[in-house]
Amino acid sequence: MPSSSLWLYRLLVTGLLPLAIPLLKVRDSLGGKRRPAFAERLARNLPPLPRDGIWLQAVSVGEVEIARRLVGEIRQRAPDLPLVVSATTATGLDLARRTLGDNLPVFACPLDVPGPVGRVLEAARPRAVVLVETELWPEMLHQAARNGVPVAVVNARLSEGSVARYRKVGRLLRPLFEPLALVLARSDADAERFASLGVPTDRISVTGNVKYDLEADRRPLEWAEAVQSAVGGRPILVAGSTMDGEEALVIESVKRLGEGGEAPFLILAPRHPERFDTVARLLSDRGLVFARRSAGEVPREGADAFLIDTIGELARAYRLATVAFIGGSLVPTGGHNPLEPAVWGVPVVSGIHVHNFSEVYAEMTAAGGARLVASGEELTVVVAAWLDDLDLATAAGAAGREVVVRNRGATGRTVSALFELIERA
Repeated sequence: MPSSSLWLYRLLVTGLLPLAIPLLKVRDSLGGKRRPAFAERLARNLPPLPRDGIWLQAVSVGEVEIARRLVGEIRQRAPDLPLVVSATTATGLDLARRTLGDNLPVFACPLDVPGPVGRVLEAARPRAVVLVETELWPEMLHQAARNGVPVAVVNARLSEGSVARYRKVGRLLRPLFEPLALVLARSDADAERFASLGVPTDRISVTGNVKYDLEADRRPLEWAEAVQSAVGGRPILVAGSTMDGEEALVIESVKRLGEGGEAPFLILAPRHPERFDTVARLLSDRGLVFARRSAGEVPREGADAFLIDTIGELARAYRLATVAFIGGSLVPTGGHNPLEPAVWGVPVVSGIHVHNFSEVYAEMTAAGGARLVASGEELTVVVAAWLDDLDLATAAGAAGREVVVRNRGATGRTVSALFELIERA
């Protein structure tokens, strides 16, 4: 029987949804943001779903990348086990369809209300539901438990801030967490945070961070040769996953670096597609000569920058970098994945707001593979130090790469634990 907490959750969601849908549509239209169509999230036109397998639910691009690694490991061990993947955001769904859609069904995460969730569970009848990182949907958890389907959270993470917010409504949340059969945490700290919210410790294991298992994506970039020709031997600063307010700081930093000599070439990749045009205007307003990837342009000789306003190429672009800046960190967003440049042996500089990857940054900074800065001025100082001493930059990049290699193995441990869960079920 549903708990009083779940009934309250259902009341709030069903009451607010009719108001939220038109408001979100208007806001998205004004801001240029894309979401999966609500018709898709109602799960009324699902692709044919194989039964008796695993349903992996990711949120956005980062979680889809984790899901891809898990899919690869599962396929190696159990090639006949059916798999289906869902994603919440439009960019995550696009990436999943582009990279996984030829081999397994991909669909939008259902709205967390009884009808859509029930339709997916009825269509797939999975042996397990696997949630990537922290997306815990009460209705999904409840309906899975009601149908005898174990739910696992993999690469599970909780920040101190999230735990503090959850504790304020602890009594209401505890019944919602009860259906969790397994929490595979990234670190001891994450495991302790889940336990503090009432998840039994015998359901929690530390398997490590799957993100360390990434390999350098060596697929060719069709524009790489043109960029290197335009650069003409200048160092390259790749600024990836940047957020509102950061691009201006990066551009100013590049300009200051050029005051005493030759400015580095900037490859800029904003995090959110709805901001691509805004960032293009910013580059133009600041007087930079640049090309846009989405327009099929390549930089001409002597250009200042290249704007990657597409999805799916940033991880490969880091291999061109002399230094990488990881965005979402000079503004209080929580930071993004520094391992993508580290796997190429590229030194990393980020802002101080990196709580989403705090353990990773702790290791990277301790090893010398990453530096944290509090301002655009400090960003300039750190990048200048590495550009002035390329041997120093190379050594920092090698240290970051060693951190990646040293921490590998989480994918295998995670899949082994999932198989054990399925066998028990």
